[in-house]
Amino acid sequence: MTTTVSLFSGCGGLDLGFINAGFNIVYANDFDKYAVQSYTHNIGNHIVSGDLSQIDATDIPTHDVLIGGFPCQPFSMMGTQQGFLDNIQGTLFFDVARIIATHLPKVVVLENVRNLRTHDQGRTLNTIINTLEDLEYTVHINILNSLDFGVPQVRNRLFIVCIRNDVATNMETPYTFPTPSTLDTTHVNLQSILEKDVDPKYYLSHRILPTILAHGSGNYYSRSEIDLAIARPLTATMAKMHRANQDNYVTVPSARAEAVGKTNVRRLTPRECARLQGFPDSYEIVVSDTQAYKQFGNAVTVNVAENIANSILTTIPTLHLREELHV
Repeated sequence: MTTTVSLFSGCGGLDLGFINAGFNIVYANDFDKYAVQSYTHNIGNHIVSGDLSQIDATDIPTHDVLIGGFPCQPFSMMGTQQGFLDNIQGTLFFDVARIIATHLPKVVVLENVRNLRTHDQGRTLNTIINTLEDLEYTVHINILNSLDFGVPQVRNRLFIVCIRNDVATNMETPYTFPTPSTLDTTHVNLQSILEKDVDPKYYLSHRILPTILAHGSGNYYSRSEIDLAIARPLTATMAKMHRANQDNYVTVPSARAEAVGKTNVRRLTPRECARLQGFPDSYEIVVSDTQAYKQFGNAVTVNVAENIANSILTTIPTLHLREELHV
């Protein structure tokens, strides 16, 4: 099995996809103690809790593949010194780069928001690409939508797949991202993943419902719709209950909710959010609702991760064969 290290692992969506494809995660890291709690309970105790910037790269095991959904921060453009580290000091990508520079894995897979492509007029992404190319990697970039990989959620994310130049040179064909497929929404849709008879606490009160359904006004007008067939992108702040033009709400009559004076409109449950991100029902939710919403809202969709992992194995079928690095 291909030795893999995961950074900014969260509750493990990216990791689960790679594990499903046969990769062996030997080390993971995240700063959020609740995400580490979920990861440890469901995936394994190989995750290290702590600030990656304080972890020595040599304390991370040697690995063939590095994966991570790193947060995007404004880059501090130094401009006065030489070397690839100049443009990324003070950012979390700096920590990714120093670990890559230390271990030189065969493949690096990074995930970020779609807007990274246009952040700071494209300069941020260009700095990332230049850094990875300076480390002698061939860089491939694409935006993938979770909807195209089997889940009823519109979720566009930018993926960066980097293949070490010596590995890329020996490949028979260049790397290509997985092919999107059309979801059969008559069978797989938001309604198909809903839980039955959920706790009334997820139902909206008569007082808050008008606010949730408000369209906005003036320059901020946006139509609020509920009962969508395809979910809007899940967010890390779902616990706050935004208007229906930002979050997902469904109409599901409930005698239990009616009995306590609630409406028949409710928010999604954490389990439903997990399903929209491709997590199996065997993945146990061991944190509060607030933390669960945050974790699943931040997660990489498992289905997308698994498809990327398989596309890498298809392009580099010998990836599972270990090699001695730094020779």
